[in-house]
Amino acid sequence: MTQQKTIEIVRVNHLRGPNIWTYRPVIEAWVDIGELEDYPSNTLPGFIDRLCAWLPSLVEHECSPAVRGGFLQRLHEGTWAAHILEHVCLELQNLGGMRTGFGKARETSQRGVYKVAFRTRQPDVGRRALDLGRELLLAAINDTAFDMAAAVSELQDMVDSLCLGPSTAHIVDAATARNIPHIRLTSGNLVQLGYGSAQRRIWTAETDQTSAIAEEIASDKDMTKRMLQACGVPVPQGRLVDSASEAWDAAQSIGTPVVIKPYDGNHGRGVSLDLESRADIEAAYALAFTEGGGQVIVEEFIRGNEHRLLVVGQHVAAAARGTTLYVTGDGVSDMNQLIEQQINSDPRRGRAESFPLNVVELDDSPEVILELARVGLKPDSVPAAGRQVLIQRNGNVAFDVSAELHPSVAHAAALAARVVGLDIAGVDMVVENCALPLGQQRGAVIEVNASPGLLAHIKPANGPAQPVGTAIVAHLFDRTHSGRIPVVGVTGTHNTGRIARLVAWLIHISGKRVGLACSEGLYLDSRLVDAADSTHWEAGERILINRSVEAAVFENPCATILGQGLAYDKCDVGVVTDIGWTPALQHFDVLDEEQCFKVGRTQVDVVLPSGTAVINAAAGQAQALADLCDGAVIFYACDGDNPTLTRHRSAGHKTVFVRNDAVVLAGPQQETVLLRLHHLKPAKAAQPEMVMAAVAAAWALGITPELIAAGLRTFESNPQKARY
Repeated sequence: MTQQKTIEIVRVNHLRGPNIWTYRPVIEAWVDIGELEDYPSNTLPGFIDRLCAWLPSLVEHECSPAVRGGFLQRLHEGTWAAHILEHVCLELQNLGGMRTGFGKARETSQRGVYKVAFRTRQPDVGRRALDLGRELLLAAINDTAFDMAAAVSELQDMVDSLCLGPSTAHIVDAATARNIPHIRLTSGNLVQLGYGSAQRRIWTAETDQTSAIAEEIASDKDMTKRMLQACGVPVPQGRLVDSASEAWDAAQSIGTPVVIKPYDGNHGRGVSLDLESRADIEAAYALAFTEGGGQVIVEEFIRGNEHRLLVVGQHVAAAARGTTLYVTGDGVSDMNQLIEQQINSDPRRGRAESFPLNVVELDDSPEVILELARVGLKPDSVPAAGRQVLIQRNGNVAFDVSAELHPSVAHAAALAARVVGLDIAGVDMVVENCALPLGQQRGAVIEVNASPGLLAHIKPANGPAQPVGTAIVAHLFDRTHSGRIPVVGVTGTHNTGRIARLVAWLIHISGKRVGLACSEGLYLDSRLVDAADSTHWEAGERILINRSVEAAVFENPCATILGQGLAYDKCDVGVVTDIGWTPALQHFDVLDEEQCFKVGRTQVDVVLPSGTAVINAAAGQAQALADLCDGAVIFYACDGDNPTLTRHRSAGHKTVFVRNDAVVLAGPQQETVLLRLHHLKPAKAAQPEMVMAAVAAAWALGITPELIAAGLRTFESNPQKARY
């Protein structure tokens, strides 16, 4: 019997920020494929058929041919297990409901050992996809069993519990489309958009502008109604009651038909509509009391369709209409069976949050059971063939009507949100036809909700999806703001910690509160918060989530880039002092300066188009780094005649160099002599490259030469004495 082939996962790392692979977080796994190094895919009998039977959607992977089916082409031509594992992990995440698309596999210096990197939006999901992907791949290679359904189900459960909810993810995607960075602050849906003092926060559809007082008002339905009525917003008459008999008295006073609902209910739980008889009203009161656990509201019944209008800021961003649910008897099936056959079979219905419509389950729907009781039916009743039975009068608000909305209806909803004080609100209205003027029909606002769900607008059951995330992001950030603060990153092996401190000092004296994470400590404005080495991802995040920070500076050693990724997505200035190899990089299988170049370029790759790369013209491959930058480039060098520097200057670009003991800023049209090195303290004068790197970074940020010179004179080199 042939020995089964195996794959060993040697090391797994989560790179949480931009890295040598891509701009986004990835799982990087070191994978030993053992004897499979000698067995590419086209030499394994039956393997491709078994793999594609389990994962037919692999046909969508383009791979290097960059065409649909490109990866399958590679399989038939012959590719290796590590490359296949990359694609399997990506597709398992896709099937689990977490869309990803980037992956790479590269050989290491050890035969049969590969680095496999693939995009993940949640590290635990990505890590589990790696384990399941390995199991699936080995089962396909060795022709053993694999429970595909169980694997996908497990990943789906993980995605549901660990990833951002669809509403929050939609807003984050809209922010990303506007180049606004984000940080997930908890394992839930609390997310920071932007950095430092420019940040805003969201929690699903709540923002840091959402008033706690307004939320309390919205949760008090009686108070909300009184406030709306006082401001001219149409609302149904109603009153709070404390007993079934009082509910009947209120209904007689208001006039039947009436609605009965819990005082603090939501999602339509415990709501009964169009009630007229005392028996129905008292039964509805009992249901509302049970569901709400407190007071009950009896109010006038407004005929029409329920609508949910999403108000963002001062305007309605989207509108959805509800519909009434019926089943038709066949003389054979009971109510449970009819609901399954005629309602729950709709593919738009499901139990997960991602479905626009919910399934109807009688065991969990006392409102439906009460509705059936009103016409003499029970869950096990079998209605006559052709008999239409009402199941739900309200809910199912997932049919987009945004384009139909009459301005007067939208105005009433926006006014209701303003009266309550919510910046984002779900306003529930009942109108017969939302396309008609409100004055031509009987309509009313029945509720104003804080933290409204967005799914009905993002993924409606019918009609186009609405860009509500874009509207919310525009509400938080006007077009002149991207949520960014000035960010400077410094990488290399020559005095990078001291350069980072000097850059932070120059920014500080320009009037900004600076956060600094470097090998000499973590600084927040004038305070040394932590004296330990802070060239790691957690320290960087501490800087970026701090609301007082107006600019941030980071030292990024190669080991940090390789082992954790950058703490920020983009920067205004990226400084590269050199491309230098150190023995510590052997841990990452980086063995020479050519491989180091790929690490150093990460700092240049993330420079914004409006930003600047500051590069030592004397560094190896300096020009190659400059060619990769999306923004401007400033070269610096001790020798003003450095060929790379002189070519750059001749092309009309900025340079910094030393001439006759003076630091010179040379622009396209003029030169500025900043100061002479002998005017500085000996520790700084002896390190002109350090001074020039910091000067160039400050110049790139728009700090004036006068302030830069003053900062150089006052900078304290000793970190123990420094106070910003």
